[in-house]
Amino acid sequence: MSNIVRSSSHSPLQQRDQEKRSQDALLPAVDTFEESDVLKLVADMPGVTHESLKVEIDNNVLSLEGDIALNMPEGLSALHAEVRGQRFARRFNLSHEIDSDAITATIVNGVLTLTLPKKDSHRTRRIEVQAA
Repeated sequence: MSNIVRSSSHSPLQQRDQEKRSQDALLPAVDTFEESDVLKLVADMPGVTHESLKVEIDNNVLSLEGDIALNMPEGLSALHAEVRGQRFARRFNLSHEIDSDAITATIVNGVLTLTLPKKDSHRTRRIEVQAA
């Protein structure tokens, strides 16, 4: 994979603000798959629903944020919880190879799948060779 997606780095001022927001945020585990014409990101975000999820692109930075909503049955309370954060957050720098206008996202049972199509100019294409 040729640096299509990289973890984001920020200026010191942006990092300080980011650290304040991310103190209670968990990093979702993300798997990346590359195909000839698309890149797929699969992020595990248990407890995140469609309503609490926010996916944005700003200056080629892809941001994933989602609030965790763990519903307990009425009358019960948790004695122990292994999820320590209140939300998930992760950012990626996108390469110029990605068509950011055509990105699609779906979430099913806390698993977010993003499809990031490559621009036509960066897709692999087969060239027909003719016999002379």
